[in-house]
Amino acid sequence: MGLWWGLMKITVLLGGPSAEREDSLVSGAAVAKGLREGGHEVFESDISPTNLAGLDRAADVIFPVLHGTFGESGELQEILEERGLPFVGSGSKASRLGMDKAATKRVWEKAGLPTPPYVEVRRGEALPAWIDGPCVVKVLDSGSSIGVHVHKKGSGLAREQAAAILAEHGRVLVEKFIQGPELTVGLLEEKALAPIRIVPTAEFFDYEAKYKRNDTEHRFDTGLPEAVVAKCRALAEKANAVVGAVDLARIDVMIDEADALTPYLIEINTLPGFTPKSLLPEAAAQGGTPFAALVDRLARRAAARGGRGE
Repeated sequence: MGLWWGLMKITVLLGGPSAEREDSLVSGAAVAKGLREGGHEVFESDISPTNLAGLDRAADVIFPVLHGTFGESGELQEILEERGLPFVGSGSKASRLGMDKAATKRVWEKAGLPTPPYVEVRRGEALPAWIDGPCVVKVLDSGSSIGVHVHKKGSGLAREQAAAILAEHGRVLVEKFIQGPELTVGLLEEKALAPIRIVPTAEFFDYEAKYKRNDTEHRFDTGLPEAVVAKCRALAEKANAVVGAVDLARIDVMIDEADALTPYLIEINTLPGFTPKSLLPEAAAQGGTPFAALVDRLARRAAARGGRGE
């Protein structure tokens, strides 16, 4: 098809069934616009498990821009693999792993990579006693900081929140809170981009701070020693490789002020956003790859790779 002439037919998948649908629609529209600016023929499809019609349209490559369950958690990727369709981003195995925060931390630990102490609690099991101290309580398989509760000081509320998550989801992650700067490291073609220091006006970088507020600062000048920044980039590349993520990803890192500025891996996002406030496109632009060139580059890499199985 169009690939032979340099321009392609590209299907952008957006929307989807998850709680992050609104952000996916914004991200998907931005990706489609960027690809059209590059001259590509773009078809946008709001896809769901019960409506896969968009995949029947002839395309050189599929560009998924779905966040949360189904679109980011491996189900969609498995469908694309089974159909032999070239697509941007990680395969089903890495997507499933990256979506499960506890499973990701386990493979990082096995590889000797630093991540804060944590415990995965299932319904009927006791919560750890240290939940009453500084901790973070998380839904295990959500993105965009949905279902994440940060307690920088001891709080009985953490126990209540964990119990509520257990009742609804059957599992909860309780993680030790790391006091210090928060960095996010974007990865493009498995190489770390310049880390961004997140400085939210709110208590922490939650959903509102990520997508709604305009007062969250993104600083390329992290204020940290260059050796620490370099270590974060190296850790992010290793962590990404352990998960098996490809093309694009974003890894969150906390710097422990009480432990000689030691970086700790928090979680990975195997399909980062493309909204006006999203961090991966910002980091790519800082490195010399503007938005339209970024999405073009990702689409071309996926098309050249072709269909794949897991």
